[in-house]
Amino acid sequence: MTHADNPVDETLLASLLCSRLCHDLLSPVGGMLNGVELLAAETEPAMRDQCIDLLAQGARRASAKLQFFRLAFGTAGGFGSHLPAADLQAAVDAVAAEARDVTINWALAATDFPKDAAKVLVNLALLAIEALPRGGSVAIVAEASGNAHEIALRTEGQKVVFPAAIGQALDGLIPVAELEAHTAPAMLIRLIVERNGGRLQHQHDGNTLLLGAVVGA
Repeated sequence: MTHADNPVDETLLASLLCSRLCHDLLSPVGGMLNGVELLAAETEPAMRDQCIDLLAQGARRASAKLQFFRLAFGTAGGFGSHLPAADLQAAVDAVAAEARDVTINWALAATDFPKDAAKVLVNLALLAIEALPRGGSVAIVAEASGNAHEIALRTEGQKVVFPAAIGQALDGLIPVAELEAHTAPAMLIRLIVERNGGRLQHQHDGNTLLLGAVVGA
C-alpha cells in the first residue's frame, strides 16, 4: 500500500492532533486546579506556600506544552517564513525536561529554519523523547544543503520503545481508520515531507532509534 492509495482525511488528522494536545495539557492543568482547591481550603502559611508552588509548577508545564505544540502543530511565527533555531531548541528542551532523565544534544548548522523543516524537526524530537520511558539521550543534527534541510536524530537508552504503528505512519502505510492521537504526529511529519518532495527514514535496533528526514528537494 502506498500513501497515494491511502489518502489521509485532513479533518480527522486535525482532530487527532487536537486530541493529543488536550491529552498532554490535562496533567499540568489538573495540577493547577488541585492547587487552587488546596489553596482555597488552607490557612497554614507554609502549606499555602506549597500550594502556590504547585500552581506555579503547573503553569510552567502548561506554558511549555503550549509553546511546543504551537511549533509542532500550529502556525508559530505568524506570517514569517522561518523560525529561529533557538526557539526550536527551547521548546524541545522544555518537553525533554518533563520526561524521565532525557538529555538533548544539539548540533544545528543554521540559525533559523523554514517552517516546514522546523515542524518536522520538533515532531521528530517528540517521537524520540517519547521513545525513552527509562531515560536516555537524543542527539539532534540539522543542516541546510541547497534548498533542502537534512535532519537526523539518534536516540539511545536502556529501553527504546518505537511502536510499529508509528513507523507505519512515518511510511504513510498505516490505514487511515487506525490513526490515533499518538500516531498523528508521525503522519503529520509524513505529509509535510511529501509536500516538500523530501524523504524519511527510521531504524529501530535494540537500544537505538535513528530518525532522519530531508525536507525539500
